[in-house]
Amino acid sequence: METSTRLRVIGHYIDGSLAGLDAPRCGDVYDPARGEVQARVAFADAAAIDSAVRAAKAAYPAWSRLPLGKRAEIFFAFRGLVKDHVSQFAALVSSEHGKVVSDAEGELARAIEVIDFACALPLTLKGQFSENVSTSIDTYSIRQPLGVCVGITPFNFPMMVPVWMFAIAIAAGNTFVLKPSERDPSAALLLAELFSKAGLPNGVFNVVHGDKSAVDALLAHPDVAAVSFVGSTPIARYVYQTAAARGKRVQALGGAKNHMVVMPDADIGAAADALVSAAYGSAGQRCMAISASVAVGEAAEPLVEAIRARVATLRVGPGNDPASDMGPVVTAAARDRIRDYIEQGVRAGAALAIDGRSISVPGCESGFFVGPTLFDRVTQEMSIYTDEIFGPVLVNLRASSLDQALEILRRNPYGNGTAIFTRSGAAARRFQNEVEAGMVGINVPIPVPVGYYSFGGWKQSLFGDLHIYGEDGFRFYTRGKVVTSRWHDSNAGMNLGFPTHK
Repeated sequence: METSTRLRVIGHYIDGSLAGLDAPRCGDVYDPARGEVQARVAFADAAAIDSAVRAAKAAYPAWSRLPLGKRAEIFFAFRGLVKDHVSQFAALVSSEHGKVVSDAEGELARAIEVIDFACALPLTLKGQFSENVSTSIDTYSIRQPLGVCVGITPFNFPMMVPVWMFAIAIAAGNTFVLKPSERDPSAALLLAELFSKAGLPNGVFNVVHGDKSAVDALLAHPDVAAVSFVGSTPIARYVYQTAAARGKRVQALGGAKNHMVVMPDADIGAAADALVSAAYGSAGQRCMAISASVAVGEAAEPLVEAIRARVATLRVGPGNDPASDMGPVVTAAARDRIRDYIEQGVRAGAALAIDGRSISVPGCESGFFVGPTLFDRVTQEMSIYTDEIFGPVLVNLRASSLDQALEILRRNPYGNGTAIFTRSGAAARRFQNEVEAGMVGINVPIPVPVGYYSFGGWKQSLFGDLHIYGEDGFRFYTRGKVVTSRWHDSNAGMNLGFPTHK
């Protein structure tokens, strides 16, 4: 596009300074509501990636030795600055992602929860001590940082997911290189600038932009100790296999097909409210969106009608319009892919209860809009069920019993999040015990854990064994060391036997 060269360029943040404004390769950053390019983002080459990693490596010794109280002071200052810039963050994200401003503000609120948890780093990083495990011998454990850590994050949460990673990693004493999505990169730069303003030393937190070549350079770099990733399952598997083969610690969160089971005894109005919110919020572009409902028995007909009635009241429009309930999807390619899935569902014989393909937003005719869409009587063989559509498309399956509903969920390859709506404590307890998913909601549609727990799925929704943020986050970004200590008053003599506790 000829006009792209005259647009502002979004650069990298390396060693405390902006870089890459003259990068030979750039990508387009769109305004999704209007379908127009609003900026260009620099794509890092191998030299830029190496520069960021070297800056992080150079900053690591001093940062890892900084007293915990000093680290905590910087995090408290960072927390305050982020809270002071909520409106700026929300406007940036809405303009590049398309989500409505109130949704962006909610995303930042959940990010701040994790910063809150990171502020407690002096308590979280405490080890254990056992006195006199043997005569005059003490044993204690300590956790130490890894070195340079990398985060590769998706477009759908350009503030929250990066904070999940870098806040915990840096609090634990590591340094960090973030590769955010090139589709909505500006929020990451503002986070870096505010962290620096809070007193974070140069090189501790760096931001580089780019596509697959930048990711591959990070995965292959010999000075990177750990990699965190959130994205689709095929890419999560690739990141996990590529980085782990090089001896790096990896947590790679993949895709999802989150189900919500609605029992016949549920409050149908509350269940419909929850489904509409969880399926169509952020235009369905959430890894924790409910994209499949399972209506059990007599719940099916009233549930579908209640969803239809609520969707009829939704207003789709630009994210920066306070009257909008739902904004556009992120790119034209995403819009076209979602429309194609709707066509596939129609051809497969699913009942199209709400069709969002033909929506038009006055003044934004070139925007990337898809309206809320609902399919009923969906079967498990249809592509609209098997695939992660990542858009405002809700598919409803019907089950005769809780047994059948649980079997549907068991057969699905994903296990990120799930929910059940019921008035029965027995049904809820059985569901939470038997369902194969990492996060479970009981009358809660989007069970994203608070900042002092951890986020992560099961099955093909996670590659690796530790989840993001919370206690699992600190475990992932540190490694344990156990010390056995004895101080002699006199020479104890030699003993060639294996040490025991006596």
